[in-house]
Amino acid sequence: MNKTTNIKEQILTQIMKIIDQRIESTKQAIEYARESRDNETKCSSGDKYETGRTMLNFEREKSRMLLNKTLNTKNDLSQINIHKKNDIITLGSLVTTTNGNYFIAIGIGKIEVANAIYYSISLVSPIGKLINNRKVGDKFKFQGKEIIILVIV
Repeated sequence: MNKTTNIKEQILTQIMKIIDQRIESTKQAIEYARESRDNETKCSSGDKYETGRTMLNFEREKSRMLLNKTLNTKNDLSQINIHKKNDIITLGSLVTTTNGNYFIAIGIGKIEVANAIYYSISLVSPIGKLINNRKVGDKFKFQGKEIIILVIV
C-alpha cells in the first residue's frame, strides 16, 4: 500500500467513525422520543396531552429521516475506491492545492492525518463546485484567492 492510499484510507476511516457516531446518537434520539411518548401521562387537559405526543412523534420522525440520510451517506462513502488514481477531481480524490489539502467525500471539515491537515468536502460545497472535474495545473478563484491544483490522487 503506498503512502497516498494509506492517507486516503485513514481519512475515510475517520469520516466513517464520525458517521457511525451520528448514526448511534440519532438512534438514541429516536429511542428517547419513543420512550418519552410512551411515558407521557394523560393529564386532565386532553389537548395538552395530545400536543405533547404529537411533538414527540414529530421529533421521532425527524430523527428517523436524519438516520436514513446518514445511512445513505455511509453507503455512498463505502462506494469510494481509495485505490483509484484520478486524473480529474471527483468523489474520492485526494487533492493538494496551493491553499490546502482536500479529500472529496462529504462535508466533515478538518481532519488531521500523518501530521497534515486535510479538509473533507463535498462536491456540492462552494469550493467543491469550483474544483469538480478539474485537473492538475488548473487555476480557480475562491474567496478572492487564486488557487492552483498541484496534485490529484
